[in-house]
This record gives sequence, C-alpha cells and structure tokens, in this order.
Amino acid sequence: MLFLGFSAGLPLLLILGTLSFWLREAGIDRSTIGYLTWVGLIYAFKWVWAPLVDRLPIPLLTKLFGRRRSWLLFAQALIILGLVGMSSVDPKLALNAVVWCALLVAFGSATQDIALDAFRIESANSDHQAALAATYQTGYRLALIWAGAGVLWLAARAETGSGSYDASAWQFAYLCMAASIGVGVITTLLSKEPIRVELPKARNAKAWLHQTLIEPFAEFIQRYRWHAILILSLIAVYRISDVVMGIMANPFYVDMGYTKDEVAAVSKVFGVVMTLVGAFIGGVLTLRFGVLRILFLGAILSAVSNLLFAWLATQGHDLRGLVWVISADNLSSGIASAAFIAFLSALTNIRYSATQYALFSSMMLLLPKWLAGFSGVFVDSFGYPAFFYGTAIIGAPVLVLIWLTIHFNIVQIKKEPN
Repeated sequence: MLFLGFSAGLPLLLILGTLSFWLREAGIDRSTIGYLTWVGLIYAFKWVWAPLVDRLPIPLLTKLFGRRRSWLLFAQALIILGLVGMSSVDPKLALNAVVWCALLVAFGSATQDIALDAFRIESANSDHQAALAATYQTGYRLALIWAGAGVLWLAARAETGSGSYDASAWQFAYLCMAASIGVGVITTLLSKEPIRVELPKARNAKAWLHQTLIEPFAEFIQRYRWHAILILSLIAVYRISDVVMGIMANPFYVDMGYTKDEVAAVSKVFGVVMTLVGAFIGGVLTLRFGVLRILFLGAILSAVSNLLFAWLATQGHDLRGLVWVISADNLSSGIASAAFIAFLSALTNIRYSATQYALFSSMMLLLPKWLAGFSGVFVDSFGYPAFFYGTAIIGAPVLVLIWLTIHFNIVQIKKEPN
C-alpha cells in the first residue's frame, strides 16, 4: 500500500497543482488556469465507470493478473502515456495539447483510484483498514512531495537560461514523473491479487446491468434511507475550503515572487511533512474521540488556516510567514483527511467496494472542483485576500452537516452486508 499510494498520489498534482505553477510561469492568465482545473472533474465522475471496473474483465490482462491488478496496470499505462504527452509540448505554444494529455492522465488516475480503493478494502478485514489507509496515505503524501517539490527541483536544475521561462526544463521534469509511475507498475506486478468477493450470478443481460449499475447505489440508499442525503451532502462539501483555495495556491506563490526552490522546500516538502504529522495526529484523535468529532475539528481548522493565507497575501515576499502559514494549513489538512478517509471507508459495503467508494470520493470533488474553476476570475476581480477570506466562509455549512450527522447518530456502519 505504501508504493501503490505513491502511484495514486503522483498524478494529482501534476495536472492540478504543479501544472498551474508551470502555466503561470509560461504566462497563462489566472482565469484560464482556473478554468483548466475543471480537468479534475473527471475524478468527480469516476463513479460512472466504477461499476465496470468492479465487474468487467480486461481481455488477456484479467486472466493473467486478476480483476483488480489488471485494472491497475491498465490505468497506470494511461497515466504514463498522458505524462509523456505533456512532456513533449510547450503550453505557451500548444495549450490545447497539454489539456488533452492532462485529461488522459486524469482519466487513468481516476481509474487507478477506483481499482486501488477496492484492492485496499478487499485485501484485509475492517480491523486492519485503518493501518492500510495510514500506509496508503503515507505513500500518497510522499508522492505529493515528489510531484510537487521534485518537479520544481528538477525543472530548476534543468533550466538553461538566466531565470526566464524554460519550457524544456519543465518537459524534462514531467518525463521523469512518467518514469516514476513505474513504482506502481512494479508493485502491482509483484502484489498478490486479493481474494475475490463472489457476487450472485446474473441470469441475463438485464440482471447483469441491474447488479452492476443499480445495486451498489440502491444498497447504500436502503441502508441509510433519508439519512443518505445528509451523508452525501456532507461528503460533497467537506473539502470545499481546501480544494477551492488550493487551485490558486501555486499562481499565488508565483505572483508573490517566491522561487521554485523556495516553494519546493517550504510548500512541497516541509508542507507535506506537516500533513503527515497532521494525519498521524488525526488518526490518534479519531481513535480516542471518534470519527465525527475529528471531522468537525478538521473542518474548523481547514477554514481558519485559509484566513492565514489572506494575511500572507498582505505581507509581500515573506518566507518566514510562508513557513508558518504552510505549517498550519497542512497540519489542519492532515487531521481532516485522516478522519475523512476513515469515514468514507466505514461507509463502504465490501460487496460493492469499488463502486461505492468511487461514489463517495467523487461526491467529495464534484462541487469543490466546479466552484474552483472560477477561482482565477475571482482573484482577478477582487484580489487574493478577498479570495482567501471567501474560501474560509464557504466552509461554514460543513459544520452544520457534521452536527446533524452526530445528532442523528448515523455513523454506526456495518462493514458486512445484511
């Protein structure tokens, strides 16, 4: 799970985070960068093809490697192909080509997430899910360091000019990232296929479609009835403050005059370390006080940390201030993420692990990613301080939804089907 978590975490920043730094340095305007984050909406719709990943075999691959590993290998091949494509063009000259390649990476990454979540949930019983999730998150966060600080460091080292924009440096860095997906490929080849959870045999095509496309969602609704609306609403908005703010973080660093090395060291390395510390603290607190209470704490901390970015926007190029703000923000994010992953995993019925977890993680991104697309327009109109204040305010409804979930005591999840 450590290495597979690395493979899962690597593509995300390359198409949504680090890419925005590259685009801004290439002179792409903030509004366009904001709209391009809608590439990430692919993650929000992965539940659409998750039932196919749950059910359909891939010719030859499934026979050789099994259901979960064959889909992992297929998805990893798409990611590599997309990253190689991104490394062969300059967004300043061919932005459309970069977008199409980023879409391919996003589709491959989302498919990998579907198969990997099912692989994790099916590889151990519920008592060991927290350990697997923690190990997965560690690998994921290490990948964020490599896809964030690593890319910036590689690009800075490969520059041939005197600090001006150098497309070839970025292209070299992205080619290295494509090679890094090999960690996931090798791990998948060496891993053991989990014991397959047998589902009832479909009598005909209509029954197969019902089992594949309808039953995973119907089972969740039947389990929670009207509480399902409350649960899905909470999932849909829980990360809204972080996601919307994060889209403009890299353009903000560029506009404030921070260099690649400064951002790599503070935001992409030190910041991820602080996220890991936060995830550890979040895991401990979740065991001690319960998932929902730490979800509530994480939501408060995430909103408050955005206010610190509003303060930083008034300070100019302040490296010490950046360290303190990044520390608080990533510590908060780690605490919130640990509780949120435990919450989503507990909601999943193992009979429909890929489809249901994909539904939950897709719901988490749909509204935030759509709203984040307008972030560049907002910054251009009102400035960075107002933007960061706004991202803190939109986190308020999350607190109400968590309170309602605690009030109705609906988080007592059974892992096995009735």
